Amino acid sequence: MTSHISGLTERFALAETMARTAGATALDYFKRRETLVIETKNDPQDVVSIADREVENLIRAAIASAHPDDGILGEEYGLTAGTSGFTWVIDPIDGTSPFVNGMPNWCVSIGVLHEDVPVIGVINAPCHDEHYAAALGHGATLNGKRLAIDPARTLRNAVTGIGANNYVTPASVAKMVENLLNAGGNFIRNGSGALMLAYVSAGRLVGYVEPYMHAWDCLAGYCLVKEAGGKFRPFPVAGEGITQGAPVLAASETVFEELEIIAGFAPVNKPVL
Repeated sequence: MTSHISGLTERFALAETMARTAGATALDYFKRRETLVIETKNDPQDVVSIADREVENLIRAAIASAHPDDGILGEEYGLTAGTSGFTWVIDPIDGTSPFVNGMPNWCVSIGVLHEDVPVIGVINAPCHDEHYAAALGHGATLNGKRLAIDPARTLRNAVTGIGANNYVTPASVAKMVENLLNAGGNFIRNGSGALMLAYVSAGRLVGYVEPYMHAWDCLAGYCLVKEAGGKFRPFPVAGEGITQGAPVLAASETVFEELEIIAGFAPVNKPVL
């Protein structure tokens, strides 16, 4: 099935181009990261650098030039409202902590909403030479190869991604890990929620769960997972909700409900997409 949303194809092409361009720019900074001035945000583990800001500005400028009526939400510069029905959701460098510490698990994440629905998701991981791309009705790909989630994978014969941050208590994360291990599963955390969501779409992880995540971290990955045949927990993108955090869960249909119970997430008021 293909989408008939007017303007989607052009925005998908721009998202792919800018993710690659931004990825190359970020990689250049990564190779000379000892020159960066690192600042902290909410706590010593929540960091930002000039690389994050320059990459976001690069993406914002391209969007504003090509689609000036589109909204843009970025991690570093917040929300700029639009009138077209499209909103771009950008994390210029997801996994800044791995980035500044010399580890390869970071990425550029670009998502697009249309009337509050994730319709484009592009994630570029330069250190791994990997480019994930999806658009509504067009499927998901990794370096051009079509992705399809395997329904035979379970929590017990595959690996689950788990995220954590200073917005949630250590006890709540520990309980989630305990529940997963008791169910016979195993987990990883690599420092980039967006990249782990991309891994769900590629079948490397059977699911990803995080108690509190922002839209710029998850919406591109949500589109990838959906187009690869998985499910995701709705994110409250309407109005100012898009600027706030929420629980995130994306997984194969096989394990979604079980993982939701393990995570201890309360039911949502609308159907899971």
